[in-house]
Amino acid sequence: MRRIRQLAERAWHGIVLYALKFGVVGLIGFAIDTGLFNLLRLGVFGEGWWSTALGAKVLSTSVAIVFNWIGNRYWTFREHRRKNFVLELLEYVVVAVGGLLISLLCLWVSHHLLGFDNIIADNISANVIGLVLGTIFRFLLYRYWVYGMHRSDGLSARARVEEGQRSLFEEPGHPIDGAGNPAPASDKGAARP
Repeated sequence: MRRIRQLAERAWHGIVLYALKFGVVGLIGFAIDTGLFNLLRLGVFGEGWWSTALGAKVLSTSVAIVFNWIGNRYWTFREHRRKNFVLELLEYVVVAVGGLLISLLCLWVSHHLLGFDNIIADNISANVIGLVLGTIFRFLLYRYWVYGMHRSDGLSARARVEEGQRSLFEEPGHPIDGAGNPAPASDKGAARP
């Protein structure tokens, strides 16, 4: 039973909690992406390259990428964000563009190859099929590459170094707990009055 509990806790802290937070940020980003995409496709901001199916998707997804980076950096993966935020943003954008290309490929196949050129078909291909495939791709690469615990310049790496330094310089008999705080002294070996 203890082993099952440990596995459940490991799964919760290792992937489920991240996936839930990623989902919340992603839902808000989805609302931004889909809302802006439809406004652009309907010509609310005028006619131009931005009102075409592919132009609208590139623009709406770009705005959502910026929002999602901020949300994921400061909430979802805050323990793993990097000191070098420019490199982190660059890697984040590379992965996001990969997700965008997946969505654009779905939209292109539907709109240009299959000839489904109405706004409902565009939404299904880009904002349902493309979004699901792109989200799986992005989550895995964000979790294990951009914000991976193996990063030497991440905040989690810095915390592990600080914990190691504390354990080296603590007095014997005063262990630290899992959070890095001094643990209460045990009664083992203590003289009784």
